[in-house]
Amino acid sequence: QRQVMESGGGLVHAGGSLRLSCTASGFLLDDKAMAWFRQAPGKEREGVSCINWSGKDKYYADSMKGRFIISRDNAKNTLYLQMNTLKPEDTAMYYCAAAPLYGYCPDSWSQPGSEYGVWGQGTQVTVVS
Repeated sequence: QRQVMESGGGLVHAGGSLRLSCTASGFLLDDKAMAWFRQAPGKEREGVSCINWSGKDKYYADSMKGRFIISRDNAKNTLYLQMNTLKPEDTAMYYCAAAPLYGYCPDSWSQPGSEYGVWGQGTQVTVVS
């Protein structure tokens, strides 16, 4: 059974940092594009960042550029999201997603569409001022 599991969420003060991890089981990530999404209460799920299979190509939502860094360690079958200079508006449930049929991030990477066949349960990030 293909699964991904997020970890690393928590409560942090504004300006602080967190590092999220996403570990896969039942399949290998090394040839798949991976992405982070988030969803705040009452809002739609939005794309945070996407990374291609090798880690060379990375994409970010505008509001995360310069603050968040996506990376991957294929040897550990793990995806990461380093979040710096966190703001209260970053408060959300953060989800990891795998695009099993895509080695490169699709043009629509920021939309939680059918390209992403494997989703985690999420990890909560709460930023207080």
